[in-house]
Amino acid sequence: MRILIVEDEPRICAEISRALTAVGYTCDWAADGEDAWFRGETESYELIVLDLGLPKMDGLAVLKRWRAAGRNTPVLVLTARAAWPERVEGIDAGADDYLTKPFRIEELVARARALIRRSAGHGAPVIKAGRIQLDTRQMRVTLDDAPVQVSPLEYRLISYLLHHKGRVVPTTELLEDLYGDDDARDANALEAIIARLRKKLGAKAIETRRGFGYLISSEEET
Repeated sequence: MRILIVEDEPRICAEISRALTAVGYTCDWAADGEDAWFRGETESYELIVLDLGLPKMDGLAVLKRWRAAGRNTPVLVLTARAAWPERVEGIDAGADDYLTKPFRIEELVARARALIRRSAGHGAPVIKAGRIQLDTRQMRVTLDDAPVQVSPLEYRLISYLLHHKGRVVPTTELLEDLYGDDDARDANALEAIIARLRKKLGAKAIETRRGFGYLISSEEET
């Protein structure tokens, strides 16, 4: 799952990126408001981590432009502005959650997970589809309650499909989510990952809809 980190301080951005990458996310970075606005307008993200104190365009202005344009990506605001009127202004502008600097990186990761789950319609940290379960806190995949060993790319793929279970996910969307901006996006590699997951989870775990994409049926349909 792709996350956009909007932060003008490289050290903070690198720390956030390392933490989110370690729990299975792919991270892009924007260092100023103009670049952030463009990426948020033209790319698809599961979450945007947005600092308010940005060069070129203030983070609050960026957020307002996204929301005015109908962009509904969840936004976690980071700010050194601790006064409650500024927090209220950020939430009223369309922020989904708020974290004041300095913060614990573990709390940011937990908030990011929760926002992504809720955006996909999942309140609980464990997502189920028939015999398959995904524990988003432990990055653990199980089949009939038995743990399944998966690679980082396999985890990203099964996590994305389970978050969007019941929906046919186009190949292009999966490729964008699995790979960062600097990575080659290879449809053949995607098919190989899906083939490996089918061996581990069952031949019918991931359905292919020719010409449309891939699907994990919702629990009710399994």
